[in-house]
Amino acid sequence: MRAVASSNANPVIRHGFRLQWEPAQSAHVLLYPEGMIKLNSSAAEILRRCDGTHTVEQIITELESVFQVRGLMREVLQFIDSATERGWLLVS
Repeated sequence: MRAVASSNANPVIRHGFRLQWEPAQSAHVLLYPEGMIKLNSSAAEILRRCDGTHTVEQIITELESVFQVRGLMREVLQFIDSATERGWLLVS
């Protein structure tokens, strides 16, 4: 079944995964027991805000404010859905 995050959902990085800056990769990575996922800057910015206390709507609002753009909802929801399907995030 396809995950579908709503704007009032609270995504959080799953237990066993850790987001960190990796100097050797010159990028943020998502570490987990079996390996590492190198993230692009957009993915890292979204995941940095997935702490279980921010709603998807709050994450989108903050990203649009920080980067001075509008219309990020579709892309952020798609990323959160994809990350949830891959087991990186829990969404409540």
